[in-house]
Amino acid sequence: MHGKIIDTVHETEAGSDIQRFNGILSPGFINAHCHLELSHMKGIIPEKTGLIDFVFNIVTQRNKFTEDDILQAIANAEDEMINNGIVAVGDICNNTSTFIQKQKQRLQYYNFIEVSGWLPHIAETRFNKSKEFYDAFSQLITYNSQLNFAPHAPYSVSEELWNLMKPYFNDKTTTIHNQETKFEDDLFINATGDFIRMYEMMGLNNSFFKPSGKSSIQTYFHHLQNAKNVLLVHNTFIKEDDLQKINIELKEHKQQLFFCLCVNANKFIEDTLPPVDLLKKYGCSIVLGTDSLASNWSLSMLDELITLQEHFPAIATQELLQWATSNGSIALQMQENLGSFAKNKNPGIIIIEHLVNGKIGNGSTVKKLI
Repeated sequence: MHGKIIDTVHETEAGSDIQRFNGILSPGFINAHCHLELSHMKGIIPEKTGLIDFVFNIVTQRNKFTEDDILQAIANAEDEMINNGIVAVGDICNNTSTFIQKQKQRLQYYNFIEVSGWLPHIAETRFNKSKEFYDAFSQLITYNSQLNFAPHAPYSVSEELWNLMKPYFNDKTTTIHNQETKFEDDLFINATGDFIRMYEMMGLNNSFFKPSGKSSIQTYFHHLQNAKNVLLVHNTFIKEDDLQKINIELKEHKQQLFFCLCVNANKFIEDTLPPVDLLKKYGCSIVLGTDSLASNWSLSMLDELITLQEHFPAIATQELLQWATSNGSIALQMQENLGSFAKNKNPGIIIIEHLVNGKIGNGSTVKKLI
C-alpha cells in the first residue's frame, strides 16, 4: 500500500539513502469537525454577526444555489483539505450532497448524520428523514468511511428526538455543537436570551419548553452516555462547574470525551475564543477542526494551529500537533491506521516549514509529502 510505514529505525540503521527536511515532519492532520456540504457558502455570511444570526442565515440561504455549484464547491474544498495535509475528516451531513465526492475515497471520513428538530411533534418526521440520509451513507462504510447520527445542538433537539437517535450511539463516536454562544446557557437556565428571538424569527412556538435551571451541557449530557466517544464541538462558553459535573458523569460510564476547538470559526462568528487554559487545567482531551467555509476563511488545520499558537503561546508545539493528529484519530476511531508514525500504519506524511523561533507562526507553511 502506498505510504504504508514498513518500520521505524534509528538513523544509524537507515543506510545512506536518507532524505533530510528542514521543519517538522508530522502525520497527516485529522480535521475532527467540518461541514463540507456548506462549502458553496464561502464569503456569503458576514463575519462577527453572532451565532443566532449566523444560524438563521445558514437555514435561509443554504439552498439558494444550483446543484452544480454546490458539487463543485465540495470538490474544491476537498482539494483544499488534501493540499493542506488533512487525511481524515469528521464531517457533518444534513443531506447527501457530499456522497459523490466521498465515493472517490480520497480522504477518510466519519460521516455524522446531523439530526435537528426543536418541536416535539415533528421528532419522528425529522428522524425518519435523517434515517434516509443515514441509509444512503451506509453504502460508503468501508476502510475509508464510518457513520453515526449526531444531534445538531442542545437548542435544536427535542427530548423526543434524543430518544429516537440514542440507540445508534452504542460503541460509536457521536458529536454535538456545545456552548458556542453564552445564550445557550441562558436558554436552559431560565428560558431567556437570544435563542428566544431565533425561535420567533423561525416562527417556532416555544411554549412547550421548560428550562432545567442548569447549564446546557449539564442538561443534555446524560443522553450521550451510551456512545464510546463523545466529541463536543466549540465549547466557547463552557465553565469550570460544567467540567466538574461532566467528570463525575464520565466516571460512571466507560467512554472517552473529546473537546473539539474550531478557533477561527469562533473568531469569525462570535469574535471570541474558547477557554483553552481551563480545558487544559482539567486534563481534557483536545482535538481540532476547521468548521465550514461558511464560518471560516479556509479549511486549513495549519491556520487553526497558527491562531492557537498566537493566542496561547505557552502551549508547546508538540502538544498542538498531538491535538491535530493522534487525538483526532482516536476521537474518530481511526487510530489503528492514522494519527502517528508506527509500523503498518498509513498516516500520511506532511512537513511544516518556516517555523518562527522553532514554533508554528504566521509565515509557516505545510506541504503534503505522502
